[in-house]
Formats: sequence, C-alpha cells, structure tokens
Amino acid sequence: MIIARSPLRITLGGGGTDLPSYYEKFGGFLIAAAIDKYVYITLHDTFVPDLIVKYSELERVPDAARLKHPIIREAFAMVGMDGHRLELTSMADIPAGTGLGSSSSFTTALLKALHAHKKNLVHPAELAAQACEIELVRLKEPIGKQDQYIAAYGGITCFKFLPGGKVEAWPLKISNQTRHNLEDNLLLFFTGYSRSASAILKEQDQKSRQDDKAMIENLHFVKDLGLQSQRALEGGDLHEFARLMDVHWQRKKQRSGGMSNPKINEWYDLAMASGALGGKLIGAGGGGFLMFYAEDKTKLRQAMTRAGLEEVRFRFDFEGTKLVIS
Repeated sequence: MIIARSPLRITLGGGGTDLPSYYEKFGGFLIAAAIDKYVYITLHDTFVPDLIVKYSELERVPDAARLKHPIIREAFAMVGMDGHRLELTSMADIPAGTGLGSSSSFTTALLKALHAHKKNLVHPAELAAQACEIELVRLKEPIGKQDQYIAAYGGITCFKFLPGGKVEAWPLKISNQTRHNLEDNLLLFFTGYSRSASAILKEQDQKSRQDDKAMIENLHFVKDLGLQSQRALEGGDLHEFARLMDVHWQRKKQRSGGMSNPKINEWYDLAMASGALGGKLIGAGGGGFLMFYAEDKTKLRQAMTRAGLEEVRFRFDFEGTKLVIS
C-alpha cells in the first residue's frame, strides 16, 4: 500500500498575484505557509482487473481514461498509468471549498502516490509544475499556482511567479522566535460557508486579461503588500504584519462583489473589536476560513465562539507533499 499526504495552506501576503493572467504581464509575488491539515491519497493493488476510485463518489472503470473525476483521470494520463488492478481512495482533514487549497493538495498528493507506484523520484518543483499543468493547462481552471507549490514544498515560503511560467521559491528568512509567535497568534475560524474558488477567481482572471485598470492596480497594490509583509516578518514586526493583513483584506474585498458578505463582514468587525490586530478571509473569498492575528487570544476565541464560529487549531508543516507509507 502507498499513502501520500499533502498539506493545506494559508496565504500570508500577495495572494491573487499568482494567476497567469497577472504574472505573465507583471510578475507575481506571495508568501504562503503549509499547515498540519492534510489531504491523503491511498493506492494499493487489487485482484480485479478494473480501477476502483473512491472519493465523494465511487467509480469502477476498465481504465483511468474513462474516469469522470477530471483531476484523477488527467493525473493517471500524465504519469502514463492505465490504473488496471488498482484501488485509489482520498480523504481530507478539512472539507473542500474552504479556501485552504484542498484541490491542489489533492492533485500533488495524487501525483506523489502515482509516481511512487512507478518508483519515480520527483522533486517538489517538478511535482508542483505537473499539478499546475493538470489544473491550469489541461483542465483550464482559472486559478493560480501558489496552492500547488506550497503543497509540494511545505514550510513558510516566498514565491516569485515570472512571465514565461518559471517559479522561484525560497524559505522566508524568519527567526525561530518570530515563527513561534506567528504560529501561536494566528487563529483560524470556519465561517460555515463553502464555495468554488474557480467561480470567484474567474472574474479576476477575466478582468486581468482585459487589462481592467482597477483590477490591475488592485493586484499591484496587493503584490506590494506581500513584499511589505515579507519585510515585516523577516524583521520580527508582527504588529506591522497584522496591520498589513487588515489593509490586504480591505483592498481584497474591492476585487469582487462575491468576495465577502454582510455576515462575514460582521464577524470580521467583531474579531477586530475583540483583540484581533488584523485578519482576512483565506483563499479566493466568499466563504471558508477567517484568519486573525491576535495576542489576546482568549478574548478573541470567546467572542468568535459566542458568534457560532468553530476554531481549527494548526501548526506549520515543513515537510510538504510526502509519502507516509510506500
């Protein structure tokens, strides 16, 4: 049996500048952190000729080319496997559609498992590039590249997305003390809303391709905020990092009418009045998780619990996509 796992992620600055419609013209930059919530893929041999795939549905097909699930179908094709006599199952710590990059974590874990079955060694950069090829090129999803790359690399990582498709990655140069404080003081609360990132990002993608002035200026501003966040974190100034999160969220809401809603705004304002120094909605928007930086965590937790939001506690993951059993 092969078991691969891939971490989910939070974005710490510059989110949205990783879409090709933006970085192909201007270059993108962001900071992302992998967290210890995972997508798991199990793969093992069977004694029946078909391929059996279990996710939210069950598929049993003569070969992988006949699968309905587009990512699984394309991953088998990319690795050159027909799936005969195999059973594949997926599981996740957090539901899909909650803004933590689960779709791309699923893709990287899947590719890792398939490569392991073929005894292929694959570098994180190659794994991420293959996941991007499947999601952005073959399936034409209007999404960015950060999810695939942070899932593959893990850690707290800076990414530069260059015109032409090249991606540069390096660890954020952060002290141990700052990292521990950041990990302790970042809190995630589930809004109860799930949504499709593709639907929300499609508007940004279309406006960027049309050189919409307001959208381009918004993304320029967000990219600069990402660079400012890098300086704040590497300088150990977490209060400034928290302030920049708030600025980012206020600007992010201007990108689309579907980015937030009155209830999310109400919860955000409650958190800011209850000890949070800054925060934002993680992911494309419209639902998922609110993330806040707070040093008075007890006050914030009590306020959000009374409001009916569930906290998901996490630590950072520094292993990226890996084999648990092979």
